[in-house]
Amino acid sequence: MTFLSDVEAELAEIEAAGLTKRERQLTSAQSAHIATTSGDALNFCANNYLGLADEESIVAAAKDALEQWGFGMASVRFICGTQTQHRELEESIAEFVGTEDAILFSSCFDANGGLFEVFFGPEDAIVSDALNHASLIDGIRLTKAKRLRYANADMSELRARLQEAKDAGARRIGIVTDGVFSMDGYYAPLDEICDLADEFGALVIVDDSHATGFVGEHGRGTHELLGVMDRVDIITGTLGKALGGASGGFVAGPRPVVELLRQRARPYLFSNAVAPSVVAGSLRALQLARAADDARAQLERNTELFRSLMTEAGFEILPGSHPITAVMFSGEDGARRATEIADAMLERGVYVIAFSFPVVPRGQARIRVQLSAGHSEADVRACVQAFIEARG
Repeated sequence: MTFLSDVEAELAEIEAAGLTKRERQLTSAQSAHIATTSGDALNFCANNYLGLADEESIVAAAKDALEQWGFGMASVRFICGTQTQHRELEESIAEFVGTEDAILFSSCFDANGGLFEVFFGPEDAIVSDALNHASLIDGIRLTKAKRLRYANADMSELRARLQEAKDAGARRIGIVTDGVFSMDGYYAPLDEICDLADEFGALVIVDDSHATGFVGEHGRGTHELLGVMDRVDIITGTLGKALGGASGGFVAGPRPVVELLRQRARPYLFSNAVAPSVVAGSLRALQLARAADDARAQLERNTELFRSLMTEAGFEILPGSHPITAVMFSGEDGARRATEIADAMLERGVYVIAFSFPVVPRGQARIRVQLSAGHSEADVRACVQAFIEARG
């Protein structure tokens, strides 16, 4: 009872601070236009960048896979959990992002959780961006490597941490960064990071979950956008955002790296294989992403329009060009204000979510708006108008 009382007291503190996160329920498929228990709404908070989450041919591929491949694998990969389509998807991912091979995980969280312990030990050092995703942070914590952190995209501080690692005699140094920082929409300066990696003999590891499929000329990711496709050593990513929005993650890199992960990555060795229908749907989603030039252009137009209109309306938004657009509500009352505005917008038929501590730093609450190629110009304008009305 003491334990439960402590838990209840902590929940009460979260509620009193206006930080309680409540899940809104959908009554429809994920899409730019959705139905919720509160009514129909425009959805501006999904990672559905290319609008593929309910695409007909992806749904059809998943349905066909249920008939051909069954519902689930009921095993891990090395026992009896690998189908030929699993390898087909891995090879397709590797070809798309420009690496020798790739390996599937149940999620990108698991991919990041399994990666670092395999390659970094007490004699090594990992240098990590301060705004990296929680999955990278947790994966790095699982190693006994020396852990160093540099301020977000601060190349002078990265240089200092690399020098510190080198001076300490680290056998192997890894630079770890998100390709796109998910709460801010900032791109990591991968070109500069790769230059420093070359200088210090470090590996570059990038989680490109918020870029794969739609960033860069052919949608291959941040490394394509910044011209360093042949200089990033290891890429992790997800099937749960632009590539159909279901589940599953991957690590892509040199063939020996992938092979060692098959032998030693704990989430791979001890978790069921990705479900057959997800694999089949993701294969189709990847095919569509390869040819999605029109959708990527629409996404860019929607992003530019939203950012422009919100700036004109006097909202504080973080600068950038990524579809993630953070509308800021700073200060002590920012979390409560962001939540109130998000609730008022849903009443007006626009679904957005407020983010506050611990997802973002204290005093930096925001509503993270995410544009999709599935949105029309009218949808974007309706979202901005809802922000204006909710602000009062």
